[in-house]
Amino acid sequence: MTGTDHARSFGAAAGAYARARPGYPDDAVDFLAAGARRVLDLGAGTGKFTEALLRRGREVVAVEPSTRMLAELRARLDVEAREGTAEATGLPDASVDAVVVAQAWHWVDPARAVPEVARVLRPGGTLGLVWNVRDESVPWVGRVWAIAQRGTEHEMRASAGNVGAPFGAGESFTTRFEHVTDRAGVLDLVASRSYVIVLPEAERADVLAEVGRVLDGEFGAGAEIRVPYLTHCTRFTLG
Repeated sequence: MTGTDHARSFGAAAGAYARARPGYPDDAVDFLAAGARRVLDLGAGTGKFTEALLRRGREVVAVEPSTRMLAELRARLDVEAREGTAEATGLPDASVDAVVVAQAWHWVDPARAVPEVARVLRPGGTLGLVWNVRDESVPWVGRVWAIAQRGTEHEMRASAGNVGAPFGAGESFTTRFEHVTDRAGVLDLVASRSYVIVLPEAERADVLAEVGRVLDGEFGAGAEIRVPYLTHCTRFTLG
């Protein structure tokens, strides 16, 4: 199973993704889109970061390669949204003040994506990369994702590092928040991971059943469940 196969798998679970994936805290949005009026949410998925940008008063254009994910975004949000990729956004030159890539930079080809991002940015614009990462030091969270990731490679997650010219060195910011959900929401959260989506049906059912048993042992019926997250942000300014 290749990284491309994993990247293309999300459309099959677009509904679960939209229901279960957490949003983003306001302080992360403010860091990544500081001073920006018009923002490109690149690899927007079902619009989780798009929604956070709108909540903070930004004008947003969302670009997403998956037609099924894009359909979920359009059903949820009244925003300019178009099909495209990090390597070919379809936007005009110098048309946005900031570009943000949430949970998706590890799927792109930086050699092609970096020049494309620089092309659509206005002078002095920024590229922001962000990942929500579960705090697996919390025991029940660690147990659930040990099951979810069993038999797979480690979850695909990239360190932002330095994206290179024409961008300067990155500035980093990390914040914490809790995603409030329930038993069904946690199961959808697991089911929407690329490494679970691509499992054979019987194996996927076994994974979800085992996760359900952990949750039932930890939380009462109908309980509110708070999933702890760290949100890691890196912002690069166009030189």
